[in-house]
Amino acid sequence: MKPQVSPWHVGVAAEAFAAGQFARLGWDVSLQYGANQPGYDLVIVRDDMRVTVSVKGSKDGSWGLTQTQLTHMKKVAGDQHMSPDYHAAIDLWLKKHKDVDLFCFIQFRDVKEHELPRMYIASTLEVGDHLRGVRNGRGDTILHEDHTYKSGYAAGVRDRVPANWQMTAERLKALVLD
Repeated sequence: MKPQVSPWHVGVAAEAFAAGQFARLGWDVSLQYGANQPGYDLVIVRDDMRVTVSVKGSKDGSWGLTQTQLTHMKKVAGDQHMSPDYHAAIDLWLKKHKDVDLFCFIQFRDVKEHELPRMYIASTLEVGDHLRGVRNGRGDTILHEDHTYKSGYAAGVRDRVPANWQMTAERLKALVLD
């Protein structure tokens, strides 16, 4: 019998794996739980460096990031049928996450129970820049691990998480020292 895994379970597991990997890389980790949290999930500390991290888990190959901003823009405009402005939604998302230093993306799709999930880290600005460039530069609300569009504006375009976002000690060092 295969267990039912809810979005809540995915989120809890993602935070646990992220915390474990940061600790494994030699960082002290503080987790936040409960209501009224700021926009990040973890704080990692080493020497005199303090880094805030937002963790996003997924079991379907993608992470929805800016849909809320797109919906908000339509409500403010009073037009639910307006064409989506993905770049403006990304700008709003970046403003909302200005206090987040890093995003950690945890992917469980096609990962067996005895395997570690795939893990990626990127700065908030890198995530925004990547989202602006997908779908032939039109942008999107979703970060795809590896997706080829089958129809529409971007038919045939393949978007992937950049290979250098893979969570490694070298990648983390490059992000926090730059």
